Parts: sequence; C-alpha cells; structure tokens
Amino acid sequence: MNRISFAWITVVLIGLFAGISGTAMGWGMQGHRIVGEIAEKHLTPKAKKNIRRILGNESIAMCSNWADFIKSNPQYDSLDKSHYINFKAGMTLSEFNRNLAGDSSQNAYNSIVFLRQALKSGSLPDSLKRDYLKLLIHFVGDVHQPLHTGRPEDRGGNRVQVSWFDESVNLHQVWDDKLIQYQKLSYTEYVQWINHATPAQKQLWMKEPVAVWLFESYELANHIYNNTPAQAKLKYKYNYDYVEALNNKLLKAGIRLAGMLNEIFG
Repeated sequence: MNRISFAWITVVLIGLFAGISGTAMGWGMQGHRIVGEIAEKHLTPKAKKNIRRILGNESIAMCSNWADFIKSNPQYDSLDKSHYINFKAGMTLSEFNRNLAGDSSQNAYNSIVFLRQALKSGSLPDSLKRDYLKLLIHFVGDVHQPLHTGRPEDRGGNRVQVSWFDESVNLHQVWDDKLIQYQKLSYTEYVQWINHATPAQKQLWMKEPVAVWLFESYELANHIYNNTPAQAKLKYKYNYDYVEALNNKLLKAGIRLAGMLNEIFG
C-alpha cells in the first residue's frame, strides 16, 4: 500500500502531535472492550511486552475505543470512513474479492492493511506508533460487526428503523450495542463466557487473511438484512436467533486481533 494513497491517516494524526485540539460506530464501547480483552489473553509474551512498551499502563481493552472518542474533535472527521466498508447485496466470493482488490479508497480494509504495514516497518516515532496501534485495534474490531460491511444505500443499517423491546432504534444500533447490552454482563464477565476457542480454531482464525474476515461479516450482514425488515419488532426471539452469531464474531475478532498483533510485535 503506497504512502500517498493513505496520506490522510498520517496528516490527521500529525495534527494531534502539533496540538490541534467523526460518525460511523463499530461495536459499542463494551463490544470493543470485549474484543480487546480477548486479544490480550492470546498474545505471545514478546508481543505483550512490546505492546506494553507502547501503551504503557493502558490495556488493549481500555484503549480500544480511542478511535471513537476522537470523533468528538472535528479535526478527525477524515478518519470516519476507516471504520467501515460497504458492499452491494448478493455478491459471490469471487465478485466480493474483485471488488475489494479494486477499491483503493479510504475504507476499513485498506486502513487495516496500511496500519499493519506501517507498524511492522519499525520506523514510526513512538507517539505515532501508539496512535496507529490504537487505530488498528479499533478497526479490526469494527470489521467484525457485520453491519460495518453493510449496504451503502442505508449506511450499514443506519437508515433501517426497527424497534428493540419497544424502543425506536436503527438496525445498526442493535448490532453495535443493544444485543451485547441485553446479555447484562460486564466486559470481563462476557470474556469469561465466550473465550473458549479450541486450539485448532485459534490456529485457523489467526492465519486467515483480512479479506476472509470481511466476507464472513458480509455473509452475516446479508442474512441480517434478509431476516430483519424495516419496522421489525425485535425482542426475545431476535436475541435467541442471533446471540450465538454475535458471540462468535466477538470471539473471532479478539483472536484475530491477537494474531495480527503477535505477527507485528511478537
């Protein structure tokens, strides 16, 4: 990935270091912390040591929402498109991969590729390395929220109005945080509940390329769209139908994040 096509990341972040005092959300705050906490538990000792050197006393879970926090500053609006990547409905795997390979615009996939390569280069100043790492942690979580690979015409479900236990919300909100909050667990309790991948699953998930993560999310997004029409009244059955898929995505996100961080820092 060439530097020019992704100069927007560097330009935006350099503003932070110069003292210059965004809207698509991924998982809600708790979801990102779940992903970060799982990732921390699957780091190699070397990766854990190197990441600790960069983040200090801040855990992966606690820094995982930084990319959303900085949206309060308009200077970071140009990073908004890095949180998601939209696709039209009904693509085959080959069509999906061609679309992904041919898209050089700012999006979650290209941002993850850029950040991973930049961090692996070892040539970043410490302050930039810290912020690139925080962005990478967040964007990896984002692409496992299925509606972050949703449809452009409804902004990943943001324009699909539904009700959640009689509360008027949009479909994107349901998957950002409503389903997770419904489980009534802290993020550490949630991790204890779902962090039970087998060694074979862990090995496979850590080796899968980012394009595989995205197609998996895209397929789930298509299923969600097909089974959640506008104005749907979502209650207990929706949780029953989707909680397993939700937990699977959170678990895979954490383990895949750990795999990428082990590759970079381990």
